[in-house]
Amino acid sequence: MSESNSGSSSDSSNERLIYTRSTPKENQAKTKSSPSISAAQIKLPIFTAIALGVGLIFGARFFGGNDNSFSSSLVGLTDLQTEESASDQAKKIRQVLSYIEDYYVDTVNLTDITDHGIKEMLSKLDPHTSYIPSKDVEMMNSQLEGDFEGIGVEFVLFEDTIQVIMPIPNSPSSKAGIEAGDRIIKVDKTPVANVKIDNRQIFDLLRGKKNSKVNLTVFRPYQNKELTLTVERGTIPTNTVEVGYMLTQKTGYIKVSRFGMNTFKEFETQLHKLLREGMKDLVLDLRGNPGGYMDQAVKMVDELLAGKEMIVYTDGKKARFDSEEKAHRTGDFEEGAVVVLLDEGSASASEIVAGALQDNDRALIVGRRSFGKGLVQKPINLRDGSELRLTISRYYTPSGRSIQKPYSDTTDYSLEIMERYTNGELYHLDSSKMDTKHIYKTTHGRTVYGSGGIMPDIFVSRDTSYFTPYIDSLFSKNVVRDWTSTYYNLNKEKFKAMKVEDFISNFTIDKNLENKFLSFAKSQKVVFNNAEYQISRAFILNQLKASIGKLNWQNEGYYPIINQEDKEVKTALENLNKAEELKKYYLEKE
Repeated sequence: MSESNSGSSSDSSNERLIYTRSTPKENQAKTKSSPSISAAQIKLPIFTAIALGVGLIFGARFFGGNDNSFSSSLVGLTDLQTEESASDQAKKIRQVLSYIEDYYVDTVNLTDITDHGIKEMLSKLDPHTSYIPSKDVEMMNSQLEGDFEGIGVEFVLFEDTIQVIMPIPNSPSSKAGIEAGDRIIKVDKTPVANVKIDNRQIFDLLRGKKNSKVNLTVFRPYQNKELTLTVERGTIPTNTVEVGYMLTQKTGYIKVSRFGMNTFKEFETQLHKLLREGMKDLVLDLRGNPGGYMDQAVKMVDELLAGKEMIVYTDGKKARFDSEEKAHRTGDFEEGAVVVLLDEGSASASEIVAGALQDNDRALIVGRRSFGKGLVQKPINLRDGSELRLTISRYYTPSGRSIQKPYSDTTDYSLEIMERYTNGELYHLDSSKMDTKHIYKTTHGRTVYGSGGIMPDIFVSRDTSYFTPYIDSLFSKNVVRDWTSTYYNLNKEKFKAMKVEDFISNFTIDKNLENKFLSFAKSQKVVFNNAEYQISRAFILNQLKASIGKLNWQNEGYYPIINQEDKEVKTALENLNKAEELKKYYLEKE
C-alpha cells in the first residue's frame, strides 16, 4: 500500500453516490419490474497487488461522493409515520446514553459506545451500508482522490516493520534519498519498528501538510547502517490507470486498478497513446479492481460504445435516486475489438463497465466470475466529521440484470469469496454458482445471468501450476522483495542508463544471478527443495525480473514482463478472433 492508503450518478443535483451489494430484484427489465485452498494458493496471488501498493481487494467498493444537503432533507424523504418512529427511537437512544453517562458505575467513552451501536444497527441492513468514524474518513477516501499531501512512498507492514517497497518517482521521499528496501524505524521521535502499529497510525505519521518536514530514521539492509533523512512533504499524484502498452503490434493493454476522480482522463491518455502506436484491439484489465466513482466508469464505457445505448440504470425507494446513463458522444475507440479481463476481485464500477460492454455485445469477457456487488451507497457527512454510507438504490446492467449476490446472512456473505477457493469455483467452470433462474439476453441474443456477479464469456481457471511450499516460504519471508531491492540498489546506475525496451527484451536472470538469489534465500532460512523449485522456477525468475523492472521504470517495467506468463492475458490474445466476431455483430447493429 502507499501512504494514501464508489460510481456516482451524475443526476441534476450532481450528488455523489456509492454503489454496493444488495438483494437482487427479479428479472429486472428496463421497465424496472422485479428480476441472489492452501495457504500458498491464497497468499501468493495476492503478493503482486501488495507489492504494487494496491491493497484494495475489498476496499472502497463504491461510486460517488457526498451531498451535505442530503442529511438535512432526510425528513422530507420520509412519510409522517416513519418520521415519528425514527424520532421516537432517537429519543430512546439519547435516554439510554444519558443514563449511562450519569449513573453507570465506571467511566466510559460515549463516542466509542455510540460508534459501536451505530455499526451494530447498520449491520441489520445490508453488507455495504456502513459507518466510518471521523478519524478514518480521510484515509478511506484517499485512494480515490486525485492527489494527496505526504512523503510519497509505497510501503508494506512486514513483521511489525514499515518496509519501503519503493519511493514514488520525483516524490519528496525520492528526493530525500529514501530507497526501496529501507526499513523505517523512527518517524521524528516516535519509534515505529518492532512495536504494534497499524496502517491508521502509519498514515497519520507520514501524511501531513505540504512543505511540512518530517525526520525519518531508516535502516538500510544492504549497507547495514542507519540513516536519518529529512523529508519535506509535498503533493503526491495518484494514478488509477496503472499502465498502457502494446502487447503485440496491433493489440494494446490498459490496466485500471480502481475508479478514482481522474480515472477517465488517465484512461483517455493511455488510449490515445496506444492508438498512435497502431492499436487495433484492446485488452482492458479490470482484475482486482474494487470499484470507485460511477461517472468515471460510465465515461469509460461511452468511449467504447457507439450510439445511444444504455450503460447502466438505478432504481431506488425514492424517484430522486432513479437514473439512466446512456452513451451520448462519439468515442475514440468505438470500432476496435475489446477484451475485458475480470476476476473475483472485480467489483462495483468494474462490474458496471463489464456488464454494459457484455450486454451490448461490445466486448468479450475473459476470466472468472466477478464479485457481485450491485447496491448504490450515498455518503452522508455527520456533524462530528464521521460519515454514513447508506444504500439508497440498486443498479442494473442494460439487459435489466442486477448482479448483486445474495446477502441474507451477512456472515456467509463476508466469507463468500473464500468459499470460491474451497468449493473449486476458481479452478473449474462447472463449480461456478450462477443463479440460472435469472436469465437475460444481450442485444444479440446471448444468454447472461444476474444475481451473482458478471460471468465471463470465456472462463480461465486460477493458475496454480507453480504453487509449492518452497515458493510459499519465499514470499512469506519477503525474500523476493528483499533480494531485488538490494540487487537493484547495488546496480542502480546500470539500470538507469538502460532503456526499458532493452531491459524487457535482453535482460535475463542468468545462472549466476539465480544462484545468488538461491543463496540469499538460504540465508533467510528458506530450506531449498530442488523438486519444488523446478516447478516454481519459471514463475520465480519472472517475478525477479519484473520486480527489478518496477523499481527502475515503475509499471512500464513491470507489466510487460509479468504479463508474459499471465494465463488470462494469454487467453485474451488467443481469443481475439471471438472479440472480432462480437465487434462485427455490434457494428451491424449500429
